[in-house]
Amino acid sequence: MPRPKFTRPPPSPARAAAWTEELEATYRTHGGWLVAFIARRFGRDVAEDLAQETFLRLARAPIDWRTPKSVLARTALNTAQDYLRREGARRRPRLISDRGVIEGVVLPDQLETVLHRQVVAMLPRNLRDDYCLSRFGGMTYDEIAAHTGISVKAVEKRMTKALKLCVARFRA
Repeated sequence: MPRPKFTRPPPSPARAAAWTEELEATYRTHGGWLVAFIARRFGRDVAEDLAQETFLRLARAPIDWRTPKSVLARTALNTAQDYLRREGARRRPRLISDRGVIEGVVLPDQLETVLHRQVVAMLPRNLRDDYCLSRFGGMTYDEIAAHTGISVKAVEKRMTKALKLCVARFRA
C-alpha cells in the first residue's frame, strides 16, 4: 500500500507576504556571504547562479529558522549537489542512440547482442572503458583522450588491443 505523501498546507496570504519580506532581508544581509560560501566550494563561475537557485528554493514555502546561515548553507549544498548531478548526466556519454536504424544495416539478433556484452564485459577495465566510449558513446579518439586524460596514441593502442581481444573471443 503506497504511503501518503507529506504535503504542507499553503501559507496564508499574510504569512506569504511576511515570508517574502523576511527572505528579502536575509538576501540583503547574507547574500554576499552565500555567494562566497558557494564560490569557495564550487567555483566563482557557478556561485551566483547557485545562490539565486538557493533563494528560489527557500521562497517556495515559508519556514521557521533560528539560524539563517545554516539553513542557507544546507540549502545551497543541496542545490549544488543537484547541479553537479545534472552536469554529470549531461556530460556523460550516451550509450543508447536516439537515432533510428540506418538503411541497409542489419540489427544483431538477441544471442549476438548477449555474446557481445559478455565479451566486452570480460575486457580489462581500461580497454572496456575506451571501447564503450567509442562504440556505444560515439566519441572520437580525440574526445576519448580528452575525457580519460591520456594521449590519442594510447587510445589507438587500447582500441586495437580491445578489438583484437573481442575478435579472438568471438571466434573461440
